Amino acid sequence: MRFTLSRTASADDIDELGHVNNAVWVRWIQDIAVAHWEAVAPPEHKAAFYWVVTRHEIDYRGNVGPGETVTGETWVADAPKGARFDRHVRFLGADGNVKVEAVTSWALIDRASGRPMRVRADVVAPFLS
Repeated sequence: MRFTLSRTASADDIDELGHVNNAVWVRWIQDIAVAHWEAVAPPEHKAAFYWVVTRHEIDYRGNVGPGETVTGETWVADAPKGARFDRHVRFLGADGNVKVEAVTSWALIDRASGRPMRVRADVVAPFLS
């Protein structure tokens, strides 16, 4: 299941080169991942678990300037590996071209213990359907 979220570059998002700063792209990647969790996870999972990033791998394919809007897409393509799973993210410009692509790894944390835990099938199911 793909989840989408749009972002418009504000003046504060722009670096000295005149386009969206790399740190802003990282924030937008996290924003769409969190929004996806909030949109599909049942309340009992939100109460019991949270996710932390363990790795970002980002490819910058194009620039986005002030006032331009991108549409982000995110999805989970594969079953988790232990406590972690990979999330794919892509941002498309108004022209339909990919501006940024990323694969990010996330670990599932049990809120009660604060420790990583194996991702159960029921936790990942809403992301794979």
